[in-house]
Amino acid sequence: MKNDSKNTEAAAPAAPSNFLRAIIDKDLAEGKYTRDGLPNVITRFPPEPNGYLHIGHAKSICLNFGLARDYQGRCHLRFDDTNPEKEDQEYVDTIMDSVKWLGFDWDDGTNTPAGSHLYYASNYFDTFYAIAEYLIEAGHAYVDSQSAEDMAANRGDFSKPGVNSPFRDRAVAESLDLFRRMKAGEFADGAHILRAKIDMASPNMNMRDPAIYRIRHAHHHNTGDKWCIYPMYDYAHPLEDAIENITHSICTLEFQDHRPFYDWIIARAAEGGFFKQPVPQQYEFARLNLTYVVTSKRKLRQLVEQNIVSGWDDPRMPTIVGIRRRGYTPEAIQLFCERIGVTRSDGWIDYSTLEGCLREDLDPKAPRATAVLRPLKLIIDNFPEGEKVACTAPIHPHHPELGNREFTISKELWIEQEDFMEVPSKGYFRLFPGNKVRLRYGYVVECTGCDKDENGNIIAVHCNYFADSKSGTEGSANYKVKGNIHWVSVSDSLEVEVRLYDRLFTDANPDAGGKDFMALLNPASLETIRAYVEPGMVNVEPDTRLQFERHGYFVADRVDSVKGVPVFNRVTTLKDSWGK
Repeated sequence: MKNDSKNTEAAAPAAPSNFLRAIIDKDLAEGKYTRDGLPNVITRFPPEPNGYLHIGHAKSICLNFGLARDYQGRCHLRFDDTNPEKEDQEYVDTIMDSVKWLGFDWDDGTNTPAGSHLYYASNYFDTFYAIAEYLIEAGHAYVDSQSAEDMAANRGDFSKPGVNSPFRDRAVAESLDLFRRMKAGEFADGAHILRAKIDMASPNMNMRDPAIYRIRHAHHHNTGDKWCIYPMYDYAHPLEDAIENITHSICTLEFQDHRPFYDWIIARAAEGGFFKQPVPQQYEFARLNLTYVVTSKRKLRQLVEQNIVSGWDDPRMPTIVGIRRRGYTPEAIQLFCERIGVTRSDGWIDYSTLEGCLREDLDPKAPRATAVLRPLKLIIDNFPEGEKVACTAPIHPHHPELGNREFTISKELWIEQEDFMEVPSKGYFRLFPGNKVRLRYGYVVECTGCDKDENGNIIAVHCNYFADSKSGTEGSANYKVKGNIHWVSVSDSLEVEVRLYDRLFTDANPDAGGKDFMALLNPASLETIRAYVEPGMVNVEPDTRLQFERHGYFVADRVDSVKGVPVFNRVTTLKDSWGK
């Protein structure tokens, strides 16, 4: 599998052990999957192309592609496209883009058809059909003509065994004829269905003669109108793994009860000569449960369709396109997935863990800039009218090799509203009448008062500056002040739109316990303001991440920003303050 800059050519540090690595290590030691011309470890990421990937899928992507990378194997990207009514090429395209953005590739770099491990379940429809005919001929499947209601009623429940279908003992020749006529398009949707013949009294509901083929007169994004019968997911998925020689089929815990059928269908197909040993094995791990997030496709779609959010890529959405637009980095997501680990037991991961990984990734590499988000005018009364004095600040305080950024100080500045109090509270060291502060990278000033409008609102603050106090000069050492505030010059600052994003829900578990998640929406999840930033921001390219000193990490929105007119999204604050 191809390594790129995000997967690093150099040997990565040893990954933390988990139960999946222990299984793989054991299989390698025993030579379980030693097969001519094939890697010993082949995993797959198998999304259904019926929606946008979310943060939970990111865990699966990092796990499957990461294991393949670390064991010098390969990982397949495979679309489980067996439900044409819900699938679309749009979803195929965005899934491929999301996987690559996260830093992984299904192409080994040889630029040959054999080197690309991109697959579609629909490419195997002929094989699926052939196996289905074999199952009928071998007495392992039958065509059921019950109504959907009768079938559901006869299935039983966890306390009551199912009842055999009256068509369960249909003659093989009759079932085969009906199945072929289903394929030929003779019947309406729902008229017949092909079921595996297993055990209607099984305590595992998934083994009670599960459906394996249904009639659907629907156009398919990949096969067009060739088929009017389509395999069920639980039937197709294990066969796909076997066809592709997958070694370790890794899925989330909700598929644990599906594993017996996974093994059953592969075993029956192997008996028919379709597959050779060793066949794939399924293993389950705990899905990602992240606080303050919902990942249900139905609920996410509801947020989009009811215009609660602006779209699937709204920066508040847990979709990969959403967190990407929010400003998260692939490296932060990979770090997060590594840090939370892989277990067999469900649990909750606090959202602050994800934000912490982002801060850890951005802090050493995000360039710094100054922004005033809640502007209040500061007038330096004794500063020469029309004069501008050059100031500099490091692009990054820990990387002097990156150089400095430049801006000017003048008579009128923008400062934060919270940096002035007419009557200071205890411990307040910023601007108030009679107090001195340093204008960061500029001069020391002393506050002399303020202007108010007719309603008593403060509209401007006045001060005087000390000409010998400029930062970086010898005279600056003569001034000892406790306050240090940010500012930008009125004359050359850039006015921009800033979107202050926060968590979409106020409840840590909005998707649990039968709660109405729509009633738990955070009314403060987005605030759009007009702010002022230092002049160099006019050249910021879309998707550039940086730190606005004191305020947090921001990104130039990749959709709405254009060069010269950036729009900034707050990615995260400098520290976790949620609920404090």
